Amino acid sequence: MAVLPLPDLLALRAGWRAQGLRVVLTNGVFDLIHAGHAGYLAQARTLGDLLVVALNSDLSTMAIKGPLRPIVPEADRAALLDALRPVDYVTIFHEPTAEAVADALRPEVYVKGGDYAAGPDGAPDLARLPEGRVVTAYGGQIVLLPYAEGRSTSALIERIIARYAP
Repeated sequence: MAVLPLPDLLALRAGWRAQGLRVVLTNGVFDLIHAGHAGYLAQARTLGDLLVVALNSDLSTMAIKGPLRPIVPEADRAALLDALRPVDYVTIFHEPTAEAVADALRPEVYVKGGDYAAGPDGAPDLARLPEGRVVTAYGGQIVLLPYAEGRSTSALIERIIARYAP
């Protein structure tokens, strides 16, 4: 359980391979961690031996979510993720997507929420999931977990504004 830069994770990766460990990777902003995140991470962890969470840095979060996000700084988000039982490692990345993390780490399983499905068949929408394209290219598995309706950071922010805005 640690927050590590990607090069440090890569140094550990060879040992995980030698032990035959199945690595699961997911990524995201994880701003205002809530029950939806906790359930998602618990499900993701069941798919392998180690769960690595790639966390968007503050700058990459602003680039994809806008100038008002994140609400919680990256160091605090990383510490909260690291404190969760299902999470084995956290790494912070600065690009808008975690393609470079997926390409370097080469997890056996890459996990995202069901909101990344292309249609009713549940297949991943690789146009919206560049990390999935990377994982597919080397033969890794993509798993989309059910999306927890109403349990999102955006919904939480809206509820806070509705209750506390003047």
